[in-house]
Amino acid sequence: MNREQRVGGTPGKAPPDSEKSSEKPNSKDIGPIGTTARIVVGLWFVGSVIHGQLSVHFAPATHAPATWALGLIGFPALVLAWHWWRIRRNPLPFQDTSPLSFVLSAAPPLALYFTWWYAPAFSVTSDAVLLFVGGSMVLAALRGYAGCELLSFSNWLLRRYDQIACAFFTPIDYLDTYRLPGAARPRL
Repeated sequence: MNREQRVGGTPGKAPPDSEKSSEKPNSKDIGPIGTTARIVVGLWFVGSVIHGQLSVHFAPATHAPATWALGLIGFPALVLAWHWWRIRRNPLPFQDTSPLSFVLSAAPPLALYFTWWYAPAFSVTSDAVLLFVGGSMVLAALRGYAGCELLSFSNWLLRRYDQIACAFFTPIDYLDTYRLPGAARPRL
């Protein structure tokens, strides 16, 4: 018996209830401190790129157009393509909050940010990843999304609520919601 038969679906099709369970109702999983932290850090990331590019007057050496295109279109499209591909392979909602998930949520953005140090030819990704992660943080804060910010755009566009752990904000969310009586606890 294959997985599709066990869950009552056909290959490539989601079981009847799976779409409803992957979309979160209009409630917030994060408290006011988590929301504020995401907005402040997200705007700080985006603001640092804007400040850096303005200080050099968008000089050609900064690859300004490539940075903005990669950060606002390229990286979100890449994550959306991966997320869509993953849903096509397995339409069930996923929530991975394992230690490996914490590492995987931090390692790619850090690796892309430090390209100026180990691969200067690809240094355009340094500012682009700040734009992508910063914008994702602001969107996650506005949606009340407690998962990793890297999925906030794709979850929003695909109308899902899939999660991987966020190395930085999960502890803040956990403490933030614990201090509020009756607040929903983030999934750890």
